[in-house]
Amino acid sequence: MTSNEVLSMYENLAGLTAKMSLAAQAGDWNTLDRLENQCADQAAATLTGVPALSGAPRLRKIDLLKQIMANDRAIRDVTETWMSPVEQAIAAH
Repeated sequence: MTSNEVLSMYENLAGLTAKMSLAAQAGDWNTLDRLENQCADQAAATLTGVPALSGAPRLRKIDLLKQIMANDRAIRDVTETWMSPVEQAIAAH
């Protein structure tokens, strides 16, 4: 995997997680599920490892990872709030 391919993958992941955040906020669970699967497919490329980056590409990767993490937090803020009553209901039975 080249450095350009690494950055492209992280760009795609940042875009997908941004769309996932919007879907979660809208309560569009079908779209969230579809995007989550696309995100998992994209992230699978990291299982074989990615080359270390340096300089500007490294800084861009860090920025993209921060975006992905912020999007993940926004998704979790919605889904964890939604899931808590569901989990309590399941545990009661």
